[in-house]
Amino acid sequence: MVLVLALACLSLSGWACSVRGLAVNALADTLASSGDVFASDSDPELIRDATPFALKTLESLLAEKPEHQGLLLAACRGFAQYAFAFVETEAERLEDTDFEAARLGYARALQLYLRGRDYCWRSMELESPGVVMRLKREPEGAVEAFGQDQVPLLFWTGAAWGGAISIGQDRPDLVADMPAVKALMDRVMVLDEAYDWGAVHGVLIALEALPEAAGGSVEKARAHLDRAVELSHGKNATPYVTFAEAVSVPAQDWQEYRQLLHQALAIDADAEPSLRLANVLAQRRAEWLLTRTELLFLDYDEAEDGLSSD
Repeated sequence: MVLVLALACLSLSGWACSVRGLAVNALADTLASSGDVFASDSDPELIRDATPFALKTLESLLAEKPEHQGLLLAACRGFAQYAFAFVETEAERLEDTDFEAARLGYARALQLYLRGRDYCWRSMELESPGVVMRLKREPEGAVEAFGQDQVPLLFWTGAAWGGAISIGQDRPDLVADMPAVKALMDRVMVLDEAYDWGAVHGVLIALEALPEAAGGSVEKARAHLDRAVELSHGKNATPYVTFAEAVSVPAQDWQEYRQLLHQALAIDADAEPSLRLANVLAQRRAEWLLTRTELLFLDYDEAEDGLSSD
């Protein structure tokens, strides 16, 4: 009888573990594919407040399922998006009034970008062991290991990594990795340039906006803007805002700057549900950037501005 009871307990224990494992897998799969729910929301504050809990939940599940590719990608994407949409953006707005708070905000955003990048790195290593080191040494060759199924992984690795580099300009160890980011985005271009409404073109606008000495090209940046607009059927406000900041400001072309921002604001944020949150955030940024025209352009003449008032 004792042996029978012992075997029964072991059986029940195994069943309980099996049920728990199934539950964890089901939750992991659900959270890994929940990005569209956030992306279609129209309330940035709700998403801002909900995201930290969602990210910590992802990390808790990754402790149980460290090789779950969907969770790794979701964590990478989530930390990169949260860093840019809320932390870095808030730091930018604080620069004029509270330099120390802005500095701390940028430092936090950098760490969040790196945290996201590292999750993508883990996923990449599962796909192709040793590929992260190869990306640093021979980026063009390293990305050849990835095919069309890995486009989201390639894109979000580049986005998180590039976000970290954009903030960490004072860190040579990060800046030296820029060729790897460019190679990742170039690979996405080859495999599926239309991924996520042509989001890769938005990233490449910023990369091509670098000085010519650093490999940038204004002409290529403008071509990426045109292609981003084409692939999104004019429903995505983000490329207009990106180009205005990355290209029009350095060129001191305030007329183009304001025209692009007004084009972003003219887009119906609800026209494409999967772009709703991105459009709301981009349009808020456009409104803020319009208020900074006089600060960013030395020769801005409001009297000559024929665009609608802000």
